[in-house]
Amino acid sequence: MMFAVDWMRQRYAELEIAVIFLTRLPLSRSTPIDRGDVARALWSAPIVGGVIGALGGTVYALCSLLHLPAWPAAALAVAATAGVTGCLHEDGLADVADGFGGGATRERKLEIMRDSRIGTYGVCALVLSFVLRIGALASLRDPTLVFAALIAAHAAARAGLPAFMRWVQPARTDGLSAHAGIPPGTSVSAAIAFGIVALGGGFGFAAGLIALVALACLHGAMAWLCRQQIQGQTGDVLGALEQIGEIAVLLVAAAVAQS
Repeated sequence: MMFAVDWMRQRYAELEIAVIFLTRLPLSRSTPIDRGDVARALWSAPIVGGVIGALGGTVYALCSLLHLPAWPAAALAVAATAGVTGCLHEDGLADVADGFGGGATRERKLEIMRDSRIGTYGVCALVLSFVLRIGALASLRDPTLVFAALIAAHAAARAGLPAFMRWVQPARTDGLSAHAGIPPGTSVSAAIAFGIVALGGGFGFAAGLIALVALACLHGAMAWLCRQQIQGQTGDVLGALEQIGEIAVLLVAAAVAQS
């Protein structure tokens, strides 16, 4: 009995760490987050993602009750998810686009990615990200479909991050990804399992399988690109990967709804 209680307390503590790491929700801890704690906690990343998606879906549903058209309702839903994360992943996407697009050498790419200023590549990547996500949600129209799609997209897009961190070594010896550590196999397996459940629950078997294959291909392509560009991954790369995954799942949802 004591073992079960201790196990639950540890899982709750890890969930707390994931919330602090992945969102801007006002949650504090009495003890500091040590090196490696984040990696162990990332099994719960899809759970946190599902909550973020549910928030966006709720905003869309409220907008629908107020008879707002689909496009502004979708825009507000996406804005809500970006706000609760502090645009953490959007920032990563912009930095990766600027670094990979504007740097001539590995060192220069990493330098650009650390620069707080945003460049042309970053702006274009962000505009494309928001347009695709808002457009996909607006095409669904039905609040129930939007709610399910957002939960599935946010959960599944984060489910592969622990595997990517384990598969692709950090490009720096310092920075967010290096400090987070390498997730253990149990965290990787649990996160993937939660992501698969989210896709199956949100889309059903066939569409969920399509989205899963799309995510796997995107992870493989990003791993290859990162090794070519900067010889590893960074926190910005993880943020960009989440954004690309989220877009992919939402586009699958939109395509399935139109078929």
